[in-house]
Amino acid sequence: MSTSEFRAGFACFVGRPNVGKSTLMNALVGTKVAITSSKPQTTRRAIRGIVHRPDSQLVIVDTPGLHRPRTLLGERLDSLVLSTLTEVDVIGFCVPANEPIGKGDRFIAEKLGALKKTPLIAVVTKCDLATRQQIAEQLLAVSSLAAFEEIIPVSAESGEQLDVLADLLTARLPESPPLYAGGELTDEPEQVLVAELIREAALEGVRDELPHSIAVVVEEMTPREGRDDLLDIYAFMYVERPSQKAIVIGPGGARLKDVGTRARKQIEAMLGTRVYLDLRIKVAKEWQRDPKQLRRLGFYD
Repeated sequence: MSTSEFRAGFACFVGRPNVGKSTLMNALVGTKVAITSSKPQTTRRAIRGIVHRPDSQLVIVDTPGLHRPRTLLGERLDSLVLSTLTEVDVIGFCVPANEPIGKGDRFIAEKLGALKKTPLIAVVTKCDLATRQQIAEQLLAVSSLAAFEEIIPVSAESGEQLDVLADLLTARLPESPPLYAGGELTDEPEQVLVAELIREAALEGVRDELPHSIAVVVEEMTPREGRDDLLDIYAFMYVERPSQKAIVIGPGGARLKDVGTRARKQIEAMLGTRVYLDLRIKVAKEWQRDPKQLRRLGFYD
């Protein structure tokens, strides 16, 4: 590639929930941009992470995992994914090395196969959790799912082959000047990132029925009067039922306190300033099925 040939454009990772898409984006960007959790379906927005390289700028759009929708929220998430897929320059289809290919993977591969114009790269993730034989078998199995231009095994944890993946993605971007100023790592507003970090802290160690039912809204984020070293953040966490509220609060409020402490540390690390976090819980009945409440919580049509 000649020095005058700068490339810039958009890539996205798709795959069923919890295959390591957010972790992969964070590893490529080099900082925490998308929330990652052991709970499936934790990403709700198409967060853009930006990878700056000497000859290119790769803007990664992180999408929620595609799945067969069961609620209005599920439908919104799936339409968000599909609309994102038609707007990017290259798609990375993620399948973990350590799990057999299932119905969900085939369902997504079928959807991707219909996007004739967008180059497809298969990314076999979590290779640090699989043996060499498992990886070889998975590469073969993935190759039969769709017409991929490349298939690459990677590990976001160990960093293995991440540079090669970035090369494969950027090679498929159009020639273009940079789309974002140097040094920017995301175009998400800080309040959205703060809300996502709170949500991530809330999801750690809770029961399986909770992930879809938590939404976080940051109501206010302002420097403390007379102090430029302290930021006051007021946030509400919304759940659907009083029983879920009890789970998040925990015995004697211990869980909520723990969530607040963990979230505050992550927020301070991200913003580079001390933070006072006021975190409260509200019940918003059946919000995942209510268009008005979905809009209020940031999930637009």
